[in-house]
Amino acid sequence: RGTCCNIKKRMTILTNEETDTSVSVEESSTINIAHRASNQDTIAIGSRDSKDVEAIKTSSPLMRISPKRTTGTQDPPVTKIRLGICALDKKARSKPMGEILSRLDDALFEIVYFGDNLIINEPIERWPVVDVLIAFYSTGYPLAKAEAYAAKCKPFLLNDLSMQWTLLDRRKVYEKLEQAGIDLPRHVFVSRDGYKSKFTPEVGDDLVVEHDDSIEVNGMIFRKPFVEKPVNSDDHNIRIYYPTSAGGGCKKLFRKVGDRSSEFDPDTHEIRRDGSYIYEDYVETQGTDVKMYTVGPDYAHVECRKSPSLDGVVIRGEDGKEVRYPVILSLREKEIARRIVIVFKQMVCGFDLL
Repeated sequence: RGTCCNIKKRMTILTNEETDTSVSVEESSTINIAHRASNQDTIAIGSRDSKDVEAIKTSSPLMRISPKRTTGTQDPPVTKIRLGICALDKKARSKPMGEILSRLDDALFEIVYFGDNLIINEPIERWPVVDVLIAFYSTGYPLAKAEAYAAKCKPFLLNDLSMQWTLLDRRKVYEKLEQAGIDLPRHVFVSRDGYKSKFTPEVGDDLVVEHDDSIEVNGMIFRKPFVEKPVNSDDHNIRIYYPTSAGGGCKKLFRKVGDRSSEFDPDTHEIRRDGSYIYEDYVETQGTDVKMYTVGPDYAHVECRKSPSLDGVVIRGEDGKEVRYPVILSLREKEIARRIVIVFKQMVCGFDLL
């Protein structure tokens, strides 16, 4: 079952009630986007049909509408939904966010960008009042301030703010994923900050024993290659430790700097003991990372890129962007995406698949 269309430059999303829809977009490369419509009535984003507008007005949970906001068209006045974008400009003004917002009907939605200066420097009393809010954390974002604004003005939240505190700790993310039945590599937490896990017993330094080609953590043995991750999800300094049969050493991963995303250190063999870490089995992915982006539980856009665990060189196209390739998801992967959106209450989000 399904409908397929090829589009150049600009994408139109076609929906068909009670069907699975696959859309291919061609610009410099073809991107496959898998979209499964719900069994409920679906209204195409971007439609200007007055019946569609009226259907949204009467049924949508978003309709906490401020008065006296109408269009200037010849049609009967339609009250607009004020959609606030409360994210730092690097994210809010990005091309992907622009693509999402361009599909909203400007006869129905009024987009309100908060901007860096307002978010960081101004009190929430000066923030604009909106009906619907897209707000999400990135480095330097005042999450507690955004929470206070949401509590005061009570907009409809597309991305739950309290759950974003959970996303800042990889241990809490792993626990949520386990509760949701989503597969994870075999792992253990080494917490030196007093963290109490629901699934993994607390481990101190006295329960971490290091050998040439393995570590033993509270009776669990992890043979090299294994992965060491800081529990702080803002910390991207991840390491992969290799066995002596492969020459030893470790690969140090980090946020892209120029055309580099990792460096190999032949002289580092011992794990870090200066903080809390997750240790897990290394999963071979044939040298690729799969990046998934969702808008709601039934829409996913997927790309793959060269894994930083290879040689650490970032491949870029003529436009200077990292080269990525289209991916078609399996039914299992679509279900994982749906569960993540629902469990973490993040309608607009991104994550990696192995």
